[in-house]
Amino acid sequence: MADVLTRAVSGPLGEALGQTVVVENRPGAGGNVAGAEVARNGRDDHTFLIAPTTTQSVNPFIYTNIPFTFDKDLQPVGLLANSKLFLLARPGLEPKDLASFIAYIKANPKALSFGSAGNGTTPHLAGELLNVGLGAAETHVPYRGAAPAIQDLMAGQIDYAFGPANFLPMVKAGKLRLLGVASRQRAQGYADVPTFAEMGVDRIFADSMFGIYAPASMSADRVRRFNVELNRILSTSRIGAQFAEYGAEAVAKTPAEFQELVRAEKAVFVPVVKALSIKAE
Repeated sequence: MADVLTRAVSGPLGEALGQTVVVENRPGAGGNVAGAEVARNGRDDHTFLIAPTTTQSVNPFIYTNIPFTFDKDLQPVGLLANSKLFLLARPGLEPKDLASFIAYIKANPKALSFGSAGNGTTPHLAGELLNVGLGAAETHVPYRGAAPAIQDLMAGQIDYAFGPANFLPMVKAGKLRLLGVASRQRAQGYADVPTFAEMGVDRIFADSMFGIYAPASMSADRVRRFNVELNRILSTSRIGAQFAEYGAEAVAKTPAEFQELVRAEKAVFVPVVKALSIKAE
């Protein structure tokens, strides 16, 4: 998702900055590969990193031998987008709504299995937050990516999973059941889908956020100008509509506001990571 969101703003950003914006993919290790590239080679005042915020908040606790120190080698520029995670269940699962799902897990704390895009990913952490919140020990089944997890969910090989909005067409097709959203607020366009907090279960907050970072050596003026132009673009209706097509919300934040969100994310995820000794594969 980071790729399509970045490409959506690259054209307007290039026009605003008077430069051509080139998007290069560096996938791998939850954003660590791209982060290392920018930290190591981004000393020209023109190179930025777009990555999940868990690259900053969670990766230092689940990966070993990261070839850079995030908070030392990189600095925040702004938030690009927020994408909510939805609780999706196989169609044949007995609970039909979020309230009955919660009641079922409380009564059967080891009976179900949930899939994720891999160990330490946001969907995995959402599932573990649910286990902690309900006093359960449902079985985690890691996959190599979200798509195979959702495929097995539709096939009934696992019972539930947390996934982004781009999988919701499967709900309309009757291949999945939508039960809830793992966020502090209900999702735009899905006002009838409840949060866990509404059901009395706290701290099931697992928004997928994508941030923009710069090398630590980049000047404050350069960062400030980029942030101003980025936020202006994110506030336009055109970008808002484009992001919504991918189930994401364009969010304009200053670097300081952005880091407050990252700190809040870290406060939710890291205690679970440490308690369960979660490590990336």
